Amino acid sequence: MTTLPAPKGRLSRARPLSDLTWLRVGGPADYLFQPADIEDLQAFLLELPAETPIFPIGVGSNLIVRDGGLRAVVIRLGRGFNTISVDGNTVTAGAAALDAHVARKAADAGVDLTFLRTIPGSIGGAVRMNAGCYASYTADVLRKATIVTRQGDLVDLTPEDLNFRYRQTDLPEGAVLISAVFEAPSGNPEDLHARMEAQLKKRDETQPTKDRSAGSTFRNPAGFSSTGKADDVHDLKAWKVIDDAGMRGATLGGAQMSSKHSNFLINTGSATAADLEGLGEEVRKKVYETSGITLEWEIMRVGDPLKE
Repeated sequence: MTTLPAPKGRLSRARPLSDLTWLRVGGPADYLFQPADIEDLQAFLLELPAETPIFPIGVGSNLIVRDGGLRAVVIRLGRGFNTISVDGNTVTAGAAALDAHVARKAADAGVDLTFLRTIPGSIGGAVRMNAGCYASYTADVLRKATIVTRQGDLVDLTPEDLNFRYRQTDLPEGAVLISAVFEAPSGNPEDLHARMEAQLKKRDETQPTKDRSAGSTFRNPAGFSSTGKADDVHDLKAWKVIDDAGMRGATLGGAQMSSKHSNFLINTGSATAADLEGLGEEVRKKVYETSGITLEWEIMRVGDPLKE
């Protein structure tokens, strides 16, 4: 067994991850590390044996951890990494700050980051996945991201360094993103809050927000309606090709493709990670058979299946 550094923060061995994901599934991580502060994270990564894999997670809103768990040190940022500050049109947020909290605090100060309000998850995930909606994307407003490298160094990255793409960035291998700086347009606080309320109302009407899900399961084909560009096309959605394949409401074990929005994979209460991933793969197969389109997962799947 590898000897790990002794941090100031919390280091738990064989820690189940199911309660740390929105879908409430997943086996244990070899270790879960919750650093006390930036210096604790730097020291831990510097001393961690180079062959020991790490896996940073946020609030687990876009994640399936397989039932056999994760052979890695999972790093989860908490207090000390969730501060939010606003200076003029610049908003600085810790990676653990929730997207919704950042949107609200920015709106209070008259800064328009309203697109973040309905995105589940934290700022670290929003940067990593170039999260976006309503034709606004993290790439549009990010000015700087700060990481701790696997060698324990603090490094600032520009948008060019990150090379933003559809739901992708180029974060250095083994890096832990700790904060981000955004610059966004001004707006009237009352108007910004009203817009966010309208967005929430629309989301609740069209998405299964009361069910256990991880947001959109599959990317829209070829990035349709999600590029944010002026010539974007909105006529091919993942939910539409899933419907056309007859998979709305489909089930496997405790997993279901939501009847309310067929691109939402939900845990009805008893699903395993294998149920959820298996149903997703069935959907991909049916969609390919009926339309010739290969759906790409938007939910990240990590870890090992349960051994027979």
